[in-house]
Amino acid sequence: MRSPSEGEEVREVGLAEALGERYLAYALSTIVARSLPDVRDGLKPVHRRLLYAMRQLRLDPDRGFKKCARVVGDVIGKYHPHGDTAVYDAMVRLAQDFAVRYPLVEGQGNFGNIDGDNPAAMRYTEARLTAYALALMEGLDEDAVDFRPTYDGEESEPVVFPGAVPNLLANGAAGIAVGMATNVPPHNVGEICAALKHLLADPEASVGALMGHLPGPDFPTGGVLVEDAEALRAAYETGRGSLRLRARWRVEKLSHGLYHIIIDEVPYQVQKARLIERIAELINSRKLPILADVRDESTETVRMVLEPRSRTVDPEVLMEHLFRQTDLEVRFGLNMNLLDADGIPRVMDLKAVLAAFLDHRLVVLRRRAEHRLGRIAHRLEVLDGYLVAYLNLDEVIRIIRFEDHPRAELIRTFELTEVQADAILNMRLRNLRKLEEMEIKGEHERLSAEQADLQALLADPTRQRAEIGRQIDRVAEQFGGDTDLGRRRTELAAAPEPVSVPVEALIEREPITIILSRMGWLRAVKGHQDLGPDDLRFKDGDDLAQTLHASTVDKVLVFASTGRFYTLGADRIPRGRGFGEPVRLMVDLPNDAEVVALLVHVPGRRLLLAGSAGRGFLVREDEVLAQTRTGRQVLNVGQGRATHCLPAEGDHVAVIGDNRKLLVFPLDEVAEMARGQGVILQKYRDGGLKDLKVFTLAEGLTYQRGSQSRTETDLTPWLGRRAGVGRLPPTGFPRSGCFG
Repeated sequence: MRSPSEGEEVREVGLAEALGERYLAYALSTIVARSLPDVRDGLKPVHRRLLYAMRQLRLDPDRGFKKCARVVGDVIGKYHPHGDTAVYDAMVRLAQDFAVRYPLVEGQGNFGNIDGDNPAAMRYTEARLTAYALALMEGLDEDAVDFRPTYDGEESEPVVFPGAVPNLLANGAAGIAVGMATNVPPHNVGEICAALKHLLADPEASVGALMGHLPGPDFPTGGVLVEDAEALRAAYETGRGSLRLRARWRVEKLSHGLYHIIIDEVPYQVQKARLIERIAELINSRKLPILADVRDESTETVRMVLEPRSRTVDPEVLMEHLFRQTDLEVRFGLNMNLLDADGIPRVMDLKAVLAAFLDHRLVVLRRRAEHRLGRIAHRLEVLDGYLVAYLNLDEVIRIIRFEDHPRAELIRTFELTEVQADAILNMRLRNLRKLEEMEIKGEHERLSAEQADLQALLADPTRQRAEIGRQIDRVAEQFGGDTDLGRRRTELAAAPEPVSVPVEALIEREPITIILSRMGWLRAVKGHQDLGPDDLRFKDGDDLAQTLHASTVDKVLVFASTGRFYTLGADRIPRGRGFGEPVRLMVDLPNDAEVVALLVHVPGRRLLLAGSAGRGFLVREDEVLAQTRTGRQVLNVGQGRATHCLPAEGDHVAVIGDNRKLLVFPLDEVAEMARGQGVILQKYRDGGLKDLKVFTLAEGLTYQRGSQSRTETDLTPWLGRRAGVGRLPPTGFPRSGCFG
């Protein structure tokens, strides 16, 4: 350990205290000197030094370009002692029209693109300032702002720019410091200027009133801001909030009812290439089967093409899912944490940001006026000396020619100042003409009038605010007019109504035909096919019981002879060339139970259930869905068994028993229940229920006779009340006693 030398003080300090002091110093340095922008000009030190270095190199918009390597070299050598890569990246961003709303650097060469591709090396690219950047630095030579020494003390740099344009809100800012961050969205200059004019006229204006002129952000890549108006207002009032930004899209009609979805604008700071990759992942992983393809047809403008799977796909549903799963919709976290005029970080609301800009412009106006007054006073002093020389021209010439110390003699003889004497001694002979004397008198009069005007300006706050208003008008005309640069790009829309995305839209839908054998084997084949016993193979002794058209996203209801319902996902039913799988292995179906009916679940539909004893009731399909393999007991069959389950689609019920008695009664007479034994449908002395059917009375009762179907339209003899006995069926009714 080194011993202290003479004059050094040694203090004992706790480790925690020492670390705390040093970390605090580091944190403050990061906050002030790197990460947070100044509310007055909206720039961080690296951006300010870049623009100032380019100004010193005279890279004006009307001059030629210079290599970016030259600019970066000057910046890191004179003003910003950091890595060249960081400085070049900052410079590139100022030139990207998709990154900043109003570019401050005009680039020549490859400066990257919206796909996220890197720019070319700085030795290949060239740059110069834009008119917007010059407006930001207007007044630097007129003592408008303070200067400070650079890091090595050899030169000086501005502490802040005069900022004729409201750059902070116009271009926004983002940064992460130690323990704090900032994220200000870009806005439209024309709208900012309108809000500034309103605040000038009414310093007590509320944030809500200012938002009447500045309604919301205006991002360089456009898009649609779909944030609720109250949430947006709260964000501007508090300086913190979250804004919802979506891509702009439209439907492009094609022939034969087909269409494509075209995305013309992507959200701010979203890389288009990565966005397309994410959509392609959703397609390849079959997480969005309603989307068939995505293509990038962009040139200088963005054009992403989404091709739906079919013409029946709802574009709203498709886009809603993409908004939820991709960066076609993003959240922009607004956080106006800024350095105020005293260099203190604080969160500001919209009014405070606008007021800080106006206060800065008033300071700049006064300093420029005072600087101009100083220049005028100096020039008037010189002109007064010239006038004395013209009035005493011969004596002035004599003194200059013959006196050993003409400067001192001029001062003594004509009571001149040193400035005036030096000006006379430096005067050229060609200026000793009569016309020059008249021009000096005219200039003196003009400068005297300007001096009086500036003095009146400095003495009148009302005139100062009026002058600020005229300056704002000029900015609005130059950068906020009806031009490509000034026109609003981001659409402000109301918060969208929630769009329900059905689950089946997210699952690949495929038509299938479900086959049930009499021995309870279940399988499926691709497509909707009309299959008969001769078209299918079964195990020995087995035969076709039922076929059912469905899709892979459907729920299938299995009704057993025990009166219990089971629920199967259609995608679980085995497919292939085999015989399938026994139902009892797919659900907990008892060995002695049989499958009575197989149905595709239709939400909201009613079913008519009946047992062998002639009892039954109506039940809602939504109430019979089973969540487990054990199913749900619905019909209490007692000593009998469940025999029928069919959709209640009609207004009458036809019932026939083993005794061949037919009864027809209104469907309304059947009770609707959730579970139970049900009500009597038909009375029997012997036997039980043979068959039943729900139909529409006006269309008649249809039954199958051999290979032909017959319809009985006059059913008056068989109409009765529920629980009646009925009469023998019409002549020609099948001897099997079934409707077929």
